[in-house]
Amino acid sequence: MESSTSKGLHILLTLETESEALLLDSDGFLTFTKSMLETKDVEIVGITNHIFENQSFTSAVCLKESHLCIHTWPEFGQLTFDIFLCNYLQDNTEKVEKIADEVVEYYKAKTIQKHKIYR
Repeated sequence: MESSTSKGLHILLTLETESEALLLDSDGFLTFTKSMLETKDVEIVGITNHIFENQSFTSAVCLKESHLCIHTWPEFGQLTFDIFLCNYLQDNTEKVEKIADEVVEYYKAKTIQKHKIYR
């Protein structure tokens, strides 16, 4: 399906990284995310974060345009990340791709799985 006819692009990633410190740093991830999203013309409407006993974390950032979520597994050197922006007022396809790429870069990660779903 072409992006111009879709309601938005949803990217789901499974990433592998050697940086265990980043997989344990929810505050660092949220600081990075807020800063990154300021450059993308999207609006954060809520953030929820949970830190587990081993310092891994789950964070969800609710956006006016939809959401992004992360779950880290330091014991496996992995994380999952998903980003969805709807195309209600404009085509956000390139923005979704850029956000996914910047998260891969932030974690210095190798992509194990990448799924693109045009909603």
